[in-house]
Amino acid sequence: MKKRDILIIDDDVDLASITKELLEDYKYFVEWASSAEKAYDMMLDTNYKLIVLDINLPGDSGFDFCRELRKTCTVPIIFVSSRTSETDRITGLDLGADDYLPKPYSLQELLSRIKANLRRAYGFLEGQSNYIFKDLMVDVASRRVTLKELEIPLALREFDLLKYMIEHKDTALSKEKILSEVWGSYSQVEPSTVAVHIRWLREKLEENPSKPERLKTVWGVGYIFDSK
Repeated sequence: MKKRDILIIDDDVDLASITKELLEDYKYFVEWASSAEKAYDMMLDTNYKLIVLDINLPGDSGFDFCRELRKTCTVPIIFVSSRTSETDRITGLDLGADDYLPKPYSLQELLSRIKANLRRAYGFLEGQSNYIFKDLMVDVASRRVTLKELEIPLALREFDLLKYMIEHKDTALSKEKILSEVWGSYSQVEPSTVAVHIRWLREKLEENPSKPERLKTVWGVGYIFDSK
């Protein structure tokens, strides 16, 4: 398999070309696909570190592509789209995207978001590398989570959220604080995104998601990871 940094999937030839040139100026190895179908073919023999994905594509939409990709792959995905409604943003994130940037966007902001997502996914990790809470083990270095000796697959942002809450265990954290620390200070993601990801984590890690023992709600504040 070949290795590349970034795959841009966008049928806007001019914008894709400008974005590709900018990223290459910053020493990223970038490839471009004008449709989801072409991207599928390219990914058969190439591993990408991050995907920049438009929604409105010929054939399969960006939503379709993201949904299919998330069945087998956790590569970071940044949606870029002129569709800026809250419903579209939530749909994109619910499908497993890691970020959502409305068009028209600043190329410098896109660059910053790419750097942040790459850093979260692959950056050097500091501090403790393993956490164990009874039957739950989180290996930060390998980004693996096991529950009752069974490995639990988490999306990149789910793992980042869990890691952040564990690092601040037994501390009530506001949605705004979580959003800033996990998604980035300049993210335009809605605070409701935090609740969505908390729900996903509960479904995967709690015996009874409706009565969580670890990922608890602190009414009027936000959430807490209970280590006891």
